[in-house]
Amino acid sequence: MRPAEPRDVEPIAELRAMVMRPDLERLGRFDEHRVRQRLRDAFLPRHTSIIEADGVFAGSVALCPSEEDRGHRLEHFYLAPAVQGRGLGSAVLRAVLARTDEAGEPVRLNVLQGSRARRLYERHGFEVESQDPIDVFMLRLPGGDGRFGE
Repeated sequence: MRPAEPRDVEPIAELRAMVMRPDLERLGRFDEHRVRQRLRDAFLPRHTSIIEADGVFAGSVALCPSEEDRGHRLEHFYLAPAVQGRGLGSAVLRAVLARTDEAGEPVRLNVLQGSRARRLYERHGFEVESQDPIDVFMLRLPGGDGRFGE
């Protein structure tokens, strides 16, 4: 992984549109322009890492501080289809979550209803906090034991 730069926004926006399209279409929410513009509007290079595989752009992940949650939000985690299913997503999550565990901070994210990515997050200690017809909101406490709200 390497730090993101402002010039990385367009490759990430294109990857986002490609990987999210099937789930957004299934949910009746795909908009060719909006899927890219939402990334452009929220892109923060200082909190984003570029994932490379064999020296080539393979994805992105952002870990943004969240003042309201006193933790972080995991956002814009996208992997190119060619590198999915090979353990790269798990390796990236382990690296990112090691930092939040060391700091003793929780991590929140949201994933689209029915997305295969939800299983990846559950394997890494995220649990459902709430959901609506479009999104599943998940929380991982430091250490990844997954227990909260008891």
